[in-house]
Amino acid sequence: MKETLSRIRSEALEQIGAPDANLEEIRIKYLGKKGALTAVLRGMGALSPEERPLIGQLANEVRESIETAIAEKSKELQAKKLEAKLKAEKLDVTMPATAAPVGHIHPLTRAQRELENIFIGMGFSIAEGPEVELDYYNFQALNIPENHPARDTQDTFYITDNILLRSQTSPVQVRVMEHQKPPIRIISPGRVYRSDALDATHSPLFHQLEGLVIDKGITMGDLKGTLAVFAKKMFGEDTQIRFRPHHFPFTEPSAEVDVSCFVCGGKGCRLCKGEGWIEILGAGMVHPFVLSNCGIDPEEYSGFAFGLGIERITMARYGIDDIRLFYENDERFLEQF
Repeated sequence: MKETLSRIRSEALEQIGAPDANLEEIRIKYLGKKGALTAVLRGMGALSPEERPLIGQLANEVRESIETAIAEKSKELQAKKLEAKLKAEKLDVTMPATAAPVGHIHPLTRAQRELENIFIGMGFSIAEGPEVELDYYNFQALNIPENHPARDTQDTFYITDNILLRSQTSPVQVRVMEHQKPPIRIISPGRVYRSDALDATHSPLFHQLEGLVIDKGITMGDLKGTLAVFAKKMFGEDTQIRFRPHHFPFTEPSAEVDVSCFVCGGKGCRLCKGEGWIEILGAGMVHPFVLSNCGIDPEEYSGFAFGLGIERITMARYGIDDIRLFYENDERFLEQF
């Protein structure tokens, strides 16, 4: 039996030392339940009492030597595998990197920032307010009571009878007037919502920028001068503006404001539809009722307000004829800006 154990040890160690050794198969072959060493141990019952301790000790030594050899070989194989993996994954820092795609500012954001910079340069500050608004701030405080016809053109999305998505950024002006004493000079850019069907010129979500000035002695001339400076900064120094009478419930008098076409210089072209003028915003003197609602004495203070659609400005400036292009995230469109 000693010879058998010696043979088992030498065969096992030889197989373990082979370059392509399958360690799990070798372990099962010699140390498993049906392995060669297990078979020898099962035959120890036939030995004399004097031989059993000697053979048992020898069998344990054989088992230990095989297990040790398997463990060492396993570590060796793992080390070689790791080395091969590291060589295969070696990073060559001298190789040129793969260029990562870099985005840029959306044309609407670019236009909004340019508008903000123009008015900040004229002394305006930026004011913000909630997009989920109360009916009072969106309509009633702006001289648009319940059932007023003007609500039809500004129909929006209601959460409750009293809570809605703002249809304009004018509620920001009301909130500022409630909490800040004149003089006031602010612009309020942001998203607004109206229940409009989506088509080439309408969207249920769009962006506005509104302005408000309140102080003593503010006149329509101040409004016209401010908008003239804005138009020249935005569309070019040769740009002219004109006022056309209009009606807004929250301003009196009110006007639609056009700029001379910055493509044809007023001669008439495809962009201005042959008229030489492009409508860009609405404006007027703040209605005394609105001032009173906000706790400002209309006998002491006056002011003007204006509002423009950022999409409309951007479309006019770049000759874009479909508002839906701004929201479709088509890279072929966005890469042009």
